[in-house]
Amino acid sequence: MEGILDLLNSPMGKTIISGVAGSTGQDNAKTSNVLTMALPVLMKAMQRNAATPEGAEGLMGALNKHDGGILDNLGDLFNGGVDSSVVNDGSKILGHVLGNKQQGVEQVIGQKAGLDAGSVGSILKTAAPILMGLLGKQSRQSSVNNSGGLGDLLGGMLGGNSTQQEQSFLEKILDADGDGSVIDDVAGMVLGSGDKKSGGLLGGLLGGIFGKK
Repeated sequence: MEGILDLLNSPMGKTIISGVAGSTGQDNAKTSNVLTMALPVLMKAMQRNAATPEGAEGLMGALNKHDGGILDNLGDLFNGGVDSSVVNDGSKILGHVLGNKQQGVEQVIGQKAGLDAGSVGSILKTAAPILMGLLGKQSRQSSVNNSGGLGDLLGGMLGGNSTQQEQSFLEKILDADGDGSVIDDVAGMVLGSGDKKSGGLLGGLLGGIFGKK
């Protein structure tokens, strides 16, 4: 199963990044940074939610509505800017997935990407339906129909071999309350770790964002 960060680095991923950047008026590099940080966070939040029966049921329902068709016409999707219905769908997805953590998550990611939280929010609203399309398509290919299968799917795409430190990073961002302290904690964890695996979830693409190749 292809990991989410591998996918972002693929030709389709680069199309998604450039399309989201163009639709939100941001440059490609910052949009790439935001998505590289945010998509694993969103998936980790989904994994948390899917651990409860009601959360798993809600996520399965959402994936059933996102069959992956959005991926078939990315050129049309981004031509002239993303349709408002897609952005509205993204807003609902973020609300369901992140709940009251949304503002804190956007602030932390914005701080690290060099963007204000509103710009991060615009990028995520545009990208969230695409992520759900990816997950919906993968869930069908893997015949996922229960919470255990959902957890395995999300874990596999997050990177099944990710280290405890990398998982802790995602948890810290999800627990951000926007008071600024988590930003320092997260930055210290990533920048101050000399033993970070180069091939892990954060060690590869995220390593470049935080100044460590």
